[in-house]
Amino acid sequence: MNIVNVMWSGGSPFMSVHTVHRQVLAHAPVEGQVCNWLLLGDGLSSGIGKTRSWHLPSRVLKGRMPHRLALSWVRWRMLRALREAAADVLLLDGVGVARLLLPLLHRLPGVQVAVLFHGTTRLNAEDVRLFRQFPAERLRVAAVSATLARTLEQDLGRPVRTVRIALDPQAFCQQLLGREQARQALGLPEGGPVLGAVGRLVESKGFAMLIEAFAEARARMPGAQLVILGDGELRAHLQARAEALGVADSVRFCGHRDDLARLYPAFDWLLVPSRSEGLGLVLQEAVLSAVPVICSDLPVFREQLGEAGCYLPVGDQPCWAEAIAGCATRDGAALAREQWRALAPEQGWEAFRAGSASLLEG
Repeated sequence: MNIVNVMWSGGSPFMSVHTVHRQVLAHAPVEGQVCNWLLLGDGLSSGIGKTRSWHLPSRVLKGRMPHRLALSWVRWRMLRALREAAADVLLLDGVGVARLLLPLLHRLPGVQVAVLFHGTTRLNAEDVRLFRQFPAERLRVAAVSATLARTLEQDLGRPVRTVRIALDPQAFCQQLLGREQARQALGLPEGGPVLGAVGRLVESKGFAMLIEAFAEARARMPGAQLVILGDGELRAHLQARAEALGVADSVRFCGHRDDLARLYPAFDWLLVPSRSEGLGLVLQEAVLSAVPVICSDLPVFREQLGEAGCYLPVGDQPCWAEAIAGCATRDGAALAREQWRALAPEQGWEAFRAGSASLLEG
């Protein structure tokens, strides 16, 4: 079975999406050839099969006038490439890729398609009509969480599968560094508690509010450090804000790390102040690392941690400051054990494996 995995873009901002697709592809029901297509830029890290970078201009992909003629040319090239690849299954990264390739399905009658959604998406009426042209037996729509799947079902008016992303707990835990090793890798000095935050430095992740809350709480937490792993467009702004609040020496920006998954033991707590999430894989990574999690009160986080979650109102700085200060006295190890039991990593991993195989059936 030949699978063509089509991704929107590459680079560190899209690493989590690439990781998800790599995990899904690893559980294809039978061995076959995998070809990865990257529409914009470079830096695809699927780790499975070969890769083709199309280097398409974003203005053409968006299909607005006067670029529709160019878009038709791109689709013709891709139709020819799909036939040459003898594709049996297409795995598409969200609605942007679906808009480009679903119109070709009428000319590829033997190809099955799976569209995997990773986060909240604005679907217009044209998108809905496009998806409804194809029966569920041929076009499978899936989401990385049950919360997201329910929303998409309402928007699309068709079934949406839940393929909740999960990690192999045994493999993940084997690669973790010890606490001191992880702190040395990040260049952290010995001292007070280390609070971690992981993700792209963009508005939706809530890091600006988190820095404000940390600055307020730090007076009650001598020696505490906030360590932020990730990069993005707001880095300079966030650094300037930490400086203005007088906590620049206690807020460390460590940038993007390829070895991120090994480093969670450096943290005493993980803080996830996101405004919205499709899944929030960092939550799972922290739980598997025995690091207790404090997170925004989002349905997708409650889906994973249930009653064991420590949930705070989205964007409520005073509430977050109080919770951060409380980390100094709270039993984090006991909470981490509760969160492991709630997440049930082994069961989640088996469900993910079965869901991925079903999604990619030819």
